[in-house]
Amino acid sequence: MAVQQSKVSKMRVRQRKAANRYKGVQPTTCTNCGAPCLPHRVCKACGYYDGKQVIQVKAAKED
Repeated sequence: MAVQQSKVSKMRVRQRKAANRYKGVQPTTCTNCGAPCLPHRVCKACGYYDGKQVIQVKAAKED
């Protein structure tokens, strides 16, 4: 029968279990235009971040 050599700390156990729970960075919706964008980044659709226009986005050409 297997016997552990020493106690496994709570931190080591929790780090191991946390790796299985991680699902990556979840996209959120832009507060200005509602398009999906990553948190803490400028929206690629409208160019806004934190309620301010940060970059100019070119309008899409409609054919």
